[in-house]
Amino acid sequence: MRIIIIGAGAVGSYLAERLSAEGQDVVVVDDNETRATELQDRIDALVLVGNGASIHTLEEAGAAKADLFIAVSNSDGANVLACHAAKDLGARTTIARIEDPEIREGTDTLGVDVVIDPSATAAEELVEIVGFGGASEMIQFADGKLVMVGGRVAPNAPITKGPLSLLRLRTADWGWVVAALVREGLTIVAHGDTEVQAGDHALVMTTDDKVDAALRMIGVERRQLERALILGSTRFAELVVTAMLEKGLPVVLIDEDAARCAKLATRHPKALVIKGDPTDPEVLGDLDIGKRDVALGLSGWDEVNLMGCLVAKALGAGMVISRFNRIPYVSLLSGVGIDAAVSIRLMAASAILRFVRQGQVEQVATFTDTDAEAIEIEVANGAEAVGKSLLELRLPVGVIIGGISRNGTTFVPDGSTVIRAGDHIIFFAIPIEIGESSALFTR
Repeated sequence: MRIIIIGAGAVGSYLAERLSAEGQDVVVVDDNETRATELQDRIDALVLVGNGASIHTLEEAGAAKADLFIAVSNSDGANVLACHAAKDLGARTTIARIEDPEIREGTDTLGVDVVIDPSATAAEELVEIVGFGGASEMIQFADGKLVMVGGRVAPNAPITKGPLSLLRLRTADWGWVVAALVREGLTIVAHGDTEVQAGDHALVMTTDDKVDAALRMIGVERRQLERALILGSTRFAELVVTAMLEKGLPVVLIDEDAARCAKLATRHPKALVIKGDPTDPEVLGDLDIGKRDVALGLSGWDEVNLMGCLVAKALGAGMVISRFNRIPYVSLLSGVGIDAAVSIRLMAASAILRFVRQGQVEQVATFTDTDAEAIEIEVANGAEAVGKSLLELRLPVGVIIGGISRNGTTFVPDGSTVIRAGDHIIFFAIPIEIGESSALFTR
C-alpha cells in the first residue's frame, strides 16, 4: 500500500515508523528540514522537505497513486488543504487531523474522507478508565457490547491458580477470554496451557455485563474515585476537564502558566484551577490527596507527567494515569507505580490502521506496552473461515479470537464456535500474524 504522511511531528513520525516497519510504501512530507532529516535517519522510507499542501511537492511524493493520504501536521487548515490537493491529484482515501470543530464542518466537500481528533478520542477513553477505577485499558468493540479490559494481575488473583484451561473448567460462569499477557516487555498470546503470573499486564476480552467479574479474576477491584487532579493545561487536559465535569466529577487543574490558568478558570468555573508546579509536593500536599482521588499527568512533557503522578501516588492518590510521548518510557511505567498510560500517538494509530488492514475492518486498537493489535473485522461471504469452528481454523500461535458479534448478539467464543458470514470478529494478533489471520476472514 502506498501511504503518504504530511507532518513529521509526534503523530506523523510514529505512524511513519510503524507503517514502514511493516513494509508499507511510505512517503513523509514535512516543511522542517531538521525534523525531516532526523526522521529519515530512523526509518526506511522517503522523507521530503516541502509544503504538504503544494501541488509540486505532492506530485513529487506520488500523491496521484496514493492508496492512503494522511495529513497530521499541527495546522488544521494545512491538513485540509493538503487533502484537497491530494484528492484532486487522485489520492484514493484522505485522512485529516482536525481539532477545531468549526473547521470540521464541510470538510467532506473539500476532499477530506475521514477526520480524526486523537486528543478527543483519548479524553473519552480516559473517562472510561476513571469510571472503572482500576483498569489500565477499557476499549469497546461491537458498539460497546464487547469490551477489552486491561490491568496488572494482583498477587493471589484467582487467575493465577493454574493454567487457563483448568480455570475455565472450574469457573461456572466463565464469560471472558484472556487475549494476551505482557510480561517483562514480552507479549504472550494466551492459550489453554498459559499460566498467568502476578505482575503480568493482562488484556481480557469480555461482554459489557461481565467487565467487573473479569477484572476481579485478575485481582483488580473497581475503585470509587471522587475527584480528578489534572496536571497540565494542554488542549488534551482541557478536553479531559470538560469530560470529567460532564460526568459530575469534581476537578482540580494545576499548571505553572498563569495566562493559561486564567483562561481555563474562566471557561470552566466549576473547576478549581491552581497556578503552581504540578510536580511540587507542597502544592499537591495542600490538596489533602486520598485514595478516592485520581491524578492525571496530561502536560506536554513526559517528565512532568511522570513526576507529578509519582508525587500524587506517594501522597495517597488511589490511581494515577500518565500521558506519554516517548514510547520507550512505557516499559518502565509498571515498575514505578503508574496505573495506566495514554498516548495521543497510539490513538492516532488506532484511528488510521483500520484503513491499512485488509478486509472490512471496523476498528483497530493499539496498546501502550505491546505492538500487537486488537482488530474488529466483518467476515466476508466465501471467506476461508466461514463454516469452520475455531478448532478447525488452526489459528497461528500469535492470534486469538476474543469476541463475536452476530445479529445483535455478542458473546465470547470457545473452540466449538462456528464462524458465519457477516460475523464481526474481534481478534488479537502480534504484528507478524496480522496479515495471515485477516486473510482468513476476507475473500
